[in-house]
Amino acid sequence: MSTTSPDPLAALGALPGVTGAVDSVRKAVDRVYGHRVMRRRSNEVTAEAALRGARGSAALSGADWNLEEVRRRTDFSGDPEARTVGAALRLTAEAGQLLSIWRQSPLRVLARLHLVAAGGAAPDDSVGRPRLAGEPVVEPVIEAPLPDAGEVSGRLEGLSHLIITGSAAPALVTAAVVHGELLALRPFGSHNGLVARTAERIVLIGSGLDPKSICPAEVGHAEQGRASYVAAFEGYLSGRPEGMAAWIAHCGRSVELGVRESTAVCEALQRGAA
Repeated sequence: MSTTSPDPLAALGALPGVTGAVDSVRKAVDRVYGHRVMRRRSNEVTAEAALRGARGSAALSGADWNLEEVRRRTDFSGDPEARTVGAALRLTAEAGQLLSIWRQSPLRVLARLHLVAAGGAAPDDSVGRPRLAGEPVVEPVIEAPLPDAGEVSGRLEGLSHLIITGSAAPALVTAAVVHGELLALRPFGSHNGLVARTAERIVLIGSGLDPKSICPAEVGHAEQGRASYVAAFEGYLSGRPEGMAAWIAHCGRSVELGVRESTAVCEALQRGAA
């Protein structure tokens, strides 16, 4: 992402179609936060949203498990799909612990997320740091050309600067850009999609849009499907205003679908308590 605006994220927020997406997300989030169940059982909704969000993120990374299988399983050390689901669950649990660090040191948070996702699986020092020149990247979803290590380093520093200095942009815009930029860079040797979606979650929570983490965008990304996800990301990758707007709108729709999921959880809890 590049622009000459002194607040490039705010400039993206002004693109045609983005304001409507932002308003729609805000209204959807307000509705679920106003649900009567949230006054008494918000912790249960948060826990269920975390589980469903992890399942959705893992599905996009090639491990499309049934929700009840994710809920039931206790050992995620077996085959590659199990390890992917385990990584998604660990990242979701870790996200809430990193909010206070994110605004001061986003690169430190990203390194921690990669360490958590890898779970000690790598036998070398590649975990928890951006890849070096010539190091391979395993990413099951995104097949776009990889930026070289020098470009990755420079763009990560630019992204970090944007987060630390802050922006007048709506949370949805910032979250979508963080997500899209990490997908574009694929800065680590593995688990880049999982890390990018977790970073999006951190922005949505830390911004105050979704402070209780009950609106899992990962659910919506998975529900819209891998093809839609990749097509929207290609819009981000193009750098064109209409492509960027389409990516932000896609991320907004994902949040709304996450809201719908958590609203259904609220309704189920309400029926159970009646």
